[in-house]
Amino acid sequence: MLRPGIGRWLINGRELDDYFPRLVHRKRATEPMQVVDADARFDVVVRVHGGGMTGQADAIRLGVARALVEEDEDAMGPLRQGGFLSRDPRKVERKKPGRPKARKRFQFSKR
Repeated sequence: MLRPGIGRWLINGRELDDYFPRLVHRKRATEPMQVVDADARFDVVVRVHGGGMTGQADAIRLGVARALVEEDEDAMGPLRQGGFLSRDPRKVERKKPGRPKARKRFQFSKR
């Protein structure tokens, strides 16, 4: 959720630096705000669960980009051009019968 403010980030009740200790995840989550120069205009409040840290950072990135477009239609051009409004379509492949995982096979024994 975007609120008018000073650029404060709250993710699941914690500050951005506390929630994402790695710089890569912090940068990934805040990219849409920097592209549109909105990092000092809004406070961001996010609730996220599931997946890993990278998946959550990308989910926040997509959600913030969509919220920015709702606030300002002119932001759609730069965000679309930067690829911020596209969802990653990859999903976990299902486990196949007769195998320990989706693609892994049991060790072949010649004797």
